[in-house]
Amino acid sequence: MKVSELKYERVSLEEISAVAADIIQKVTQAQSAEEVLSARSRYVKLMSHYQTAAALSYMRYSINTADEFYLAEKDYYDEIGPQVQNLMLSYAKAMLNTPFRKELEASGDIVPLVFQSYELELRAMSPDIVEDMIEENRVVSEYSRLMASMEFPFRGELLPRAQLMKYAKSDKRETRREAYEVLGTTLQQHATQLDELFDRLVHIRDRMAKKMGYRNFVEMGDYRMGRLGYGRNELLQFRDNVERDLVPVVSRLRMENAKRLGLSELRIYDHDIVIPGGDPEPIGGKDAIFQAAQSMYRDMGEETRRFFDFMMETDAFDVESRKNKWGGGYCTEFAEYKQPFILANFNGTSGDVDVVTHEAGHAFASYMTANNRFVTELSVGGMETAETHSMSMEFFAWPYMEAFFGDQAAKYKFMHLFDALSFIPYGTIVDEFQRRIYEEPDLSPAERKAVWRELEARFRPYLTLEGLTYLEEGTRWQYQMHIYETPFYYIDYCLAQTAALQFLLASREDYPDAYSRYLTLLSQGGEKTFAALLKEAGLRSPFEPGALRELAQETEDLLNALAQEAL
Repeated sequence: MKVSELKYERVSLEEISAVAADIIQKVTQAQSAEEVLSARSRYVKLMSHYQTAAALSYMRYSINTADEFYLAEKDYYDEIGPQVQNLMLSYAKAMLNTPFRKELEASGDIVPLVFQSYELELRAMSPDIVEDMIEENRVVSEYSRLMASMEFPFRGELLPRAQLMKYAKSDKRETRREAYEVLGTTLQQHATQLDELFDRLVHIRDRMAKKMGYRNFVEMGDYRMGRLGYGRNELLQFRDNVERDLVPVVSRLRMENAKRLGLSELRIYDHDIVIPGGDPEPIGGKDAIFQAAQSMYRDMGEETRRFFDFMMETDAFDVESRKNKWGGGYCTEFAEYKQPFILANFNGTSGDVDVVTHEAGHAFASYMTANNRFVTELSVGGMETAETHSMSMEFFAWPYMEAFFGDQAAKYKFMHLFDALSFIPYGTIVDEFQRRIYEEPDLSPAERKAVWRELEARFRPYLTLEGLTYLEEGTRWQYQMHIYETPFYYIDYCLAQTAALQFLLASREDYPDAYSRYLTLLSQGGEKTFAALLKEAGLRSPFEPGALRELAQETEDLLNALAQEAL
């Protein structure tokens, strides 16, 4: 069945409440482990039904944010979502209090990590904050609609942001500057609204955290991300590793590359260009990219062949950029149908290829874990694990890049690795910015922008925003949609990138062995912690002091070798 044909029906709060109440009662009154398991089976079915409906409504809203029916449906789930979470919190409490917990863990019928995930839910959610969560969802929706509807006037056309940013990769510096100038002036027209929306979100989240007994939203935000096995202390160690061992390497490489580009300084509009003469672009449009991707996944292995053929047969992609379409990219799944789905905004750059590697990596993990016993509770893992799936797939696709870029494949690999290493300091800025903001929720808009400028100077000292309307004020973060929509998510990309880089380096030595370890990691989903998965795969934890020093050196050595081949 095609994704467009999947049946959508609203799942009412009343329906969920009635079934959930009965499930909770059954767990509470259970006289045996078998009765608890029977109740859990009903819970899994209920959540799968609810999550599928919510995901379908959001997908159909995001492909056209002006669709009034699906806008209303998305808003409905935004309204009832916190109340559903509250019901599931009662279920989690019942499961944690069952006298059969030890028996269930010992038998393996429910692994300890599931119960640990329930404990995490109790730290992230309370009935006292349901109304605040509903309000938070409303404000996030306001921001999402604003960004989706925003149009950027460029050379006689009104472009969505995804299309505008194509020009940020132009080999002509004036074109890049002009694109960023349009970006800045258009955002400036909405500056008051962007500041007000963020201020409302910060104070809503701060209020929730204090109701939950936390000093501020930082600790609660980490719990909401479902982090198992590590917390803020480990993330601060990672931040220090990045600043000490990675920032100097990236800064040196960036300035060396600036010389190749004929530049004496790097402005933000130079950051997206890596290759002298212009970064490589796919040799064909959408159809050619998907044809090359299908050939790649068929060659890569039987698992990937079945996966990608299924995605193509079900039309599980929406990749054309258009007005009123949500401006980012994502992979989701419709659990009842065991159907992944990918949304993106193609713009003719190498980012289009990243969709069929990165987002397809997410979709492949969803496909491979759809029948895992605890996928409802543990999903494919925490977001750092999920991003390891996708970012590693980008690198395992390297042997096939000629099909996408022709004789520019070597340049693509250099650019891809250069961007991957450079990204980690930027992603660290995003996380540290949020930590600072939520520790001081009453900062003014100007003070928040000053924090961003300070962090840019620390983690990307080679770059300047000087001279660009609005952006020079320290507003780059306002179109980093995760900051508004999913606080504290972004550091997961950085953690995952360290694992993906290790997989790349291993694949250069022994591709079959590295890919086999990747498949094992991916197929286990969330049934082991991130740290345990890394250890089993032979990868080093990014939280260890000095963990990035060797990785940075080995990656720099590979970049230098690629430069000899590509440039």
